[in-house]
Amino acid sequence: MRLILASHNSGKLAELQALLAPLGFDLIPQNALGIDEPEETGLSFVENAILKARHAARISGLPALADDSGLCVDALGGAPGLYSARYAGAHGDHAANIDKLLEALQNQPEAGRSARFVCVLALLRHAEDPQPLIAEGLWEGRILHRRAGTGGFGYDPVFFVPEYDMSAAELAPEEKNRISHRARALALLREKIALL
Repeated sequence: MRLILASHNSGKLAELQALLAPLGFDLIPQNALGIDEPEETGLSFVENAILKARHAARISGLPALADDSGLCVDALGGAPGLYSARYAGAHGDHAANIDKLLEALQNQPEAGRSARFVCVLALLRHAEDPQPLIAEGLWEGRILHRRAGTGGFGYDPVFFVPEYDMSAAELAPEEKNRISHRARALALLREKIALL
């Protein structure tokens, strides 16, 4: 089944391609069809995921999958949250985003550094789909005081995974794809697809 990925994020594309390949989906990034990203005007991950998927489905005429995700830090009231990719201003400047996050938490003790990655997947069978399939995955951890590891993308170098005693950037890609927020959301989405 051909499926449009409503994202230009190469990190998300690589992770979702690896996770969807066993299901037989042919994942096509929207920029391969010249589809721009819509303005994310939603006030939640769910709203933005549906907005992005509907936009890609409308333009392509194909089913579309969108991922809206981010990092929510308890001590910061859930920030950077919806604005994770542009927390420091420029969209996708991972280094600047991490620098701003570490600065915001510099006086925060270990016990106050709890955080989670959130991923909401929205699958629309067509642009006017009134009942999109929605799945949410959470990945609990805490924010390190400094970067560790070179893998992954985004906030991975400062996201500590307690059960592995390392950062998300130190995990092997296969392991991250097994336990991440995106993997958890996709596992739930698979269950919903199986019920169709």
